[in-house]
Amino acid sequence: MAKHRIAWLPGDGVGNDVMECTRLVLDALKLDAEYTHGDIGWEFWKSEGNALPERTVDMLKETDCALFGAITSKPRDEAAEELDPSLRDKGYVYFSPIVKLRQLLNLHTNLRPCKAYDGNPLNFKENIDLVIFRENTEGLYVGVEFHPIPHDLIDKMTEYQPKAARFKSVDENDMAMSCRVMTRNGCRNIVTQAFEFAKKYNRKSVTVVDKPNVLRETGGLMVRTAREVAKNYPGIDLWETNIDAQTMWLLKNPFDYDVLVAENMFGDIISDLAAQLVGGLGFAASGNIGDNYAVFEPTHGSAPKYAGQYKVNPMAMFLTAKMMLDWLGEGQLADKLEGAIAKTIAEGKVRTYDMSGSNTSLEVAEEVVRNLA
Repeated sequence: MAKHRIAWLPGDGVGNDVMECTRLVLDALKLDAEYTHGDIGWEFWKSEGNALPERTVDMLKETDCALFGAITSKPRDEAAEELDPSLRDKGYVYFSPIVKLRQLLNLHTNLRPCKAYDGNPLNFKENIDLVIFRENTEGLYVGVEFHPIPHDLIDKMTEYQPKAARFKSVDENDMAMSCRVMTRNGCRNIVTQAFEFAKKYNRKSVTVVDKPNVLRETGGLMVRTAREVAKNYPGIDLWETNIDAQTMWLLKNPFDYDVLVAENMFGDIISDLAAQLVGGLGFAASGNIGDNYAVFEPTHGSAPKYAGQYKVNPMAMFLTAKMMLDWLGEGQLADKLEGAIAKTIAEGKVRTYDMSGSNTSLEVAEEVVRNLA
């Protein structure tokens, strides 16, 4: 029996391409693992009305973690139009499978390392090394939304918040609402993990990013909770910044920051900004981590127009696999993989189009495999 059981979720678009490349690398590492394919993605939404079939959810329960490629995602109306005609008008509503996985499996932590590897021509500056902790199950992405908005809901809101009264005269079909829901436990958990990481890896500061001067209740809860947690880590500085200012300061002074922590949407924003500092989404890996399970994914999209062309940069997927190896306790293999990735980037002999090269994803994978030796 294999040491590790890994759910293999290519998804769609270029997800299949980069996962194929990653399998070449993992096999070359001789990772002792059993890979179980899972159905997920746009094709299953179109044919079944569910981008995350229950059979895949059941399969995940029999594995240790999942490696995920990429999926296509579209707004509700466009998604409905692409359903098989036999499924239309039957109440199916598209919901992102990766968001569903995060909530279903309580993958409360999204970990996003952003590291500039030597020799990458896309680096904004050399030696950038940031880590972002993003709360994964709450915040503005919690999925509590309304359209149309029933007027009795507005009436009830007005009882507790008079500012809501201004919307009583608006037609319910002309309004939409998204709720930002945050709990003290969710805030405490993500901030604690950020501080624990800083402590383990000798990082000097943790920066909590929010907007408490405007989002007074939810942002205030995050900042107050961060201050409470920080008292348990006297050797690590707590910095507090507003999301808008933080985007500016990350560009201006990227070396000032070690670990950043934020709720779901703000964490999403600063993660992509930080990724661009170190080469863009072709180098952006992430892990969705819970207490007993984790789903690892690159943060780029499915880029359907490139599907099957082996054109996109697979480095983000390789770095994602490196994160998975660390989580599985395979630290030596993780270090070996990162070393081969770093060497491939530094030598610059094999590069995809985004790095001004002309090589395919598979050729990059083959070069990484050579450098594993």
